[in-house]
Amino acid sequence: MKKFRIFVINPGSTSTKVSLHEDETTLFSTDVFHDSTVLRTFPTINDQLPYRMQVIRQFIADHQIDLHGIDAIVGRGGSCYSVESGVYEINDLLIRDTREAKGGLYHASMLGVQLADELHKEYGGLELMVDPPVVDELCDLARITGIKGVYRRAVSHALNLRAVAMHHAKVTGRKYADCNFIVCHIDGGISVTAHQHGRMIDGNDAGGGEGPLTPTRMGSLAVTDGLRCLKGLSDEEVRSLCSQTGGFSSHFGTSDSNKVHAMVEAGDPAAARVWDAMIYQIIKWIGSMAAALGGKVDNILLTGGLLRFPEIEERIVENCGWIAPVVSYPGELEHEAMAAGALRILRGEEKPKQYPGHPVWQGFPED
Repeated sequence: MKKFRIFVINPGSTSTKVSLHEDETTLFSTDVFHDSTVLRTFPTINDQLPYRMQVIRQFIADHQIDLHGIDAIVGRGGSCYSVESGVYEINDLLIRDTREAKGGLYHASMLGVQLADELHKEYGGLELMVDPPVVDELCDLARITGIKGVYRRAVSHALNLRAVAMHHAKVTGRKYADCNFIVCHIDGGISVTAHQHGRMIDGNDAGGGEGPLTPTRMGSLAVTDGLRCLKGLSDEEVRSLCSQTGGFSSHFGTSDSNKVHAMVEAGDPAAARVWDAMIYQIIKWIGSMAAALGGKVDNILLTGGLLRFPEIEERIVENCGWIAPVVSYPGELEHEAMAAGALRILRGEEKPKQYPGHPVWQGFPED
């Protein structure tokens, strides 16, 4: 049976992750951290493209990887219009809508399909996107706001959230579609989501500034506070606070969690307050997702890079363990999920979806 080679590209708010896979085996992988002080030198996220491309080319050179004849290149999806979950073929329309942030998300993941296309032009192969952050499965009540015609968006770390939920269901002998989970991705960005019978029915808008403060994001803010403290800032600067320059970056001038945690351990009271506030806010959002699921929660699943700091899991267990058993999957399963999606396409087990060029949810009938 033919073995398939798959190259995966995953730009995040604080890192660029790339990997090479042969079928289910990961041959090479790297995770290059980018401090917000460096990323702030680029006027827009799209302007980071050459910088991130150089990171990828350095990885290819360091490992003497020959991508000629590659079967598939997978780029993490970003800010296109909202879509159903699944595997999508990258085309010009998808790239254009992503560059133009048609879905309203302003996040480094918008570089994924662009980077994949750059390599595709050079090496060929299928170019694919799997479960982008704008996967929209919200229940109707989760969409409503107090302003007529303004609806909440679904923006999350959908790729990792769904991968962890499906993995946990599998290893516990269940089907994802039969389970109710609260799944939290805790890293440079933080998503807290409610999964009901295989669908993400609610969660914070992790790309729009909603939810807990994070290493790079300001988190939820009262509108009146926003009017006061964001007055005079450009739209670009406000969006940046929601995805790059808020949170730790705003408080301490760095989004490097290792540096901030070192400040906490050294007894810095300001660092300790902000660090503890981040955990406190995660706990509050977990409670709200438990309510969204009517208290019927099989497990609370934790994933993401910040779980390398054990007190995060410990405090969530202490404060949320009464809701449901807490299970931790440190790191992420994003690359495995992207490679697995491409492999299903290459093996003919499913066909790639075509990006429709409009939101998957287009309003209520009376709109």
